[in-house]
Amino acid sequence: MTADTRHSHEPTAHPPMRDPSRVQAICLIIIAFSIVLFMLVEARFLLISLATAIIVFSLTSDAINFVAKIRIGKIGIPNWAATIAAVLGIGLGLIVLTSIILSQINTVLITTLSYSDRTPGAVSELFAWLGEDAQSAIFSSLSSINASGYLSTVAGQAGNLMQGTVLVILFVGFLFAERIWFTTKLTNFVGDTAQAERVGKIAQSIIRRVNRYLLVKTAVSVVTGVMVWGVALAFDLDLAVALGVMTFILNYIPNVGSIVATFVVALVAHVQLGDPTSTFALFMICGSIQFINGSVIDPMLMGRALRLSSFGIIISLAFWGAVWGIPGMFLSVPIMVGLMIICSEIPAMRPLAILLSREGLPEPKTPTRKPVPLRAAE
Repeated sequence: MTADTRHSHEPTAHPPMRDPSRVQAICLIIIAFSIVLFMLVEARFLLISLATAIIVFSLTSDAINFVAKIRIGKIGIPNWAATIAAVLGIGLGLIVLTSIILSQINTVLITTLSYSDRTPGAVSELFAWLGEDAQSAIFSSLSSINASGYLSTVAGQAGNLMQGTVLVILFVGFLFAERIWFTTKLTNFVGDTAQAERVGKIAQSIIRRVNRYLLVKTAVSVVTGVMVWGVALAFDLDLAVALGVMTFILNYIPNVGSIVATFVVALVAHVQLGDPTSTFALFMICGSIQFINGSVIDPMLMGRALRLSSFGIIISLAFWGAVWGIPGMFLSVPIMVGLMIICSEIPAMRPLAILLSREGLPEPKTPTRKPVPLRAAE
């Protein structure tokens, strides 16, 4: 038998077969993710309103429990009275806040139209150090922009803000109407009292951390907005109030919001004043305010409430900004907090929670306090 004949009868090595069940599971995960992403994009207006309502409800639910426990002698505040007062207060507060934002948007649009002729020249002057050709190209590009068309689009989108506010108020009202049955529904849904208690602890942990984040962020944003308003007023800017409100709102967007707010304030100052020295001074002052409040005071007050990875925050910001736009940027941190806590309680997903946490420790080192029951105090 020749060598060629021997080799022809030898069995050939075949690559190992892939597990078909694993491939099928990966395909199902990809399909499920695609469907969820499609639903998030198509139903974004409803889902954004619902997510905002849940956050507002969680912020006020603990306050109602505290108020319901207050006793003056033998007289106390009934739970139903505290709930009705909370819903009315939330509705009035959201409508007032929305009205202020819409009025400032209207002021900005009118003022922007009045400065639209001066804006290309003022902005191109900022790039004079690149050379005359670059400055001319920037001026030509800005002059070709149809500012009125963009402003009309912004005005149309701003009109949806009041509709979203009304929807949030309705969601909050229904959540408060159902809150006394949350514990019973959760127990019957899970079918196990111990498991229902564990789910309740997870929910309370999410609510506690998100509430701490929002309360601290609101306080710091108010102080920052007031300080920027005072600086803009000192420089006699026409949009001082609008810049203060804008700074307050943008500070809820982590990392990026404060940078955008500082550059917008400097740009508005340069367009109106046309003085590079004043623009630079205003930029440095507002940048210092943002740095001190955002990088020193904010982390000091926040403590270990979040324990989120900075890189994870950027990824969450980019993802939810792409899916839900600007509202998604505001909701990115609360959503990430909830995702990290949920993943930390599921053994198979705990590696993801470790990646999302700042120090690889998704839970606080100290034991958490006993959660307040979801059922309102009678």
